[in-house]
Amino acid sequence: MSIATIDKTVAELVPLLTQLIKEIHNKNLSDSEVSNLFTQFVLKKQTGMNNPEMNTLMNKIVGEIDQNNLPNLFGQLIDKKKKSGISDSELTDFLNQILHNTLINTKKNSLTAPEVSSLWTQYMSDSLSICVFKYFLNIVEDKELQPILESAFQASQKHITQITSFFKEANFQIPIGFTKNDVNQNAPRLFTDGFLAVYTEIMTIHGLTAYSLAITVCEREDLRNYFFECCATTKELLNKIVKYRQAKGQYSHAPSIPSLKNVEFVEKTGLISNLLGNPRPLNASEINNLFFNTKKNTLNKALATAFSQVAETDDVRNFALFVVEESARHIDQFNSILDKEGLITPHAWDIGVTNSTVSPFSDKLMMSHLAFLENAALAYYGSGLSSSMRPDIVLIYDKIFKDIRSEGIKIYNIMVNHGWLEKQPEAIDRKSLAEGAKR
Repeated sequence: MSIATIDKTVAELVPLLTQLIKEIHNKNLSDSEVSNLFTQFVLKKQTGMNNPEMNTLMNKIVGEIDQNNLPNLFGQLIDKKKKSGISDSELTDFLNQILHNTLINTKKNSLTAPEVSSLWTQYMSDSLSICVFKYFLNIVEDKELQPILESAFQASQKHITQITSFFKEANFQIPIGFTKNDVNQNAPRLFTDGFLAVYTEIMTIHGLTAYSLAITVCEREDLRNYFFECCATTKELLNKIVKYRQAKGQYSHAPSIPSLKNVEFVEKTGLISNLLGNPRPLNASEINNLFFNTKKNTLNKALATAFSQVAETDDVRNFALFVVEESARHIDQFNSILDKEGLITPHAWDIGVTNSTVSPFSDKLMMSHLAFLENAALAYYGSGLSSSMRPDIVLIYDKIFKDIRSEGIKIYNIMVNHGWLEKQPEAIDRKSLAEGAKR
């Protein structure tokens, strides 16, 4: 078989194989399964396309392709090859070679469900961040803070561009997320520069947490490298905003504790004394979680206060007010434990909200932002619960978890009723397909 014949054959087969591989990939068949199916097909081609066994085989390979097109599709494939004078074994080898190469190229750009989840969630978050920082850049007054906000804005833009490329290469639908229709960057000043700084710090921490988790679930090396890069740039952003807040005297320093003179081990549970109001001192992990959960809640409270002032719909306004009350309650609970130990507590940022009633953001964006912070709180509270060994703290976290679960239902109903909840990519609904086939 000459090189010219091979080149011509490849040119003829590639469009057909590309169409077949796309359908095969959508059905999540393994390389070996697909290779075996093609081999069986080639070896059985003399039996004719009207053979029931043949039709079953074709249906398994291409799934959604109209069965009426199957004989024509595979007929073209085999006829063109037979006319070139290639033997059955050569034909089988040739198909398997092209199949192997095509699958390699296809799988190179394919995405697993965890990878889709990580990219999709980041796309939604970064499209929201673009809207928020676009407004922040229009109201910021401090010339030292402005370049930090600009770095955050540009990072989100870069992320959106890269994620869009990943989705296009994998033939995934690009999310809508949040657009220019969700921000009024010319709205009056709703936040002070101090609030802009603490917002940037806390949201940067949320970003680092998400990127670190994404690295652990990505199978593709290029995706892991992408999220490593996200961590690196976000680390630089965090360093900048922390240094800025420290220099301005705005940074909430965490409590310090003395070093143990000797290594000690717990000798008794102290369960009864804890329940009777004579608990042991807080350990480092408990202080860490109480302090930083309070710090994050101060942002939630201030942001919800601002949203309650400018929301256009009653249900979004009422939910924002609910978050204000809930966050205040959580702050009081956490701070009361720290206060009893004589430990410092984070600064409050309610003063970072002005008296403006003109919204810079759509109700969709504000509601989605509150939903994100509620979901993030679940993760941080879970960490606090798992590392706390004092029963009084465990009981507080347990109560908070129950509150947040009920709030999740409220969020879901509001988002769905307004048509704001964009669906994530889902697995195939095989039950519905089966029921449709019955009809």
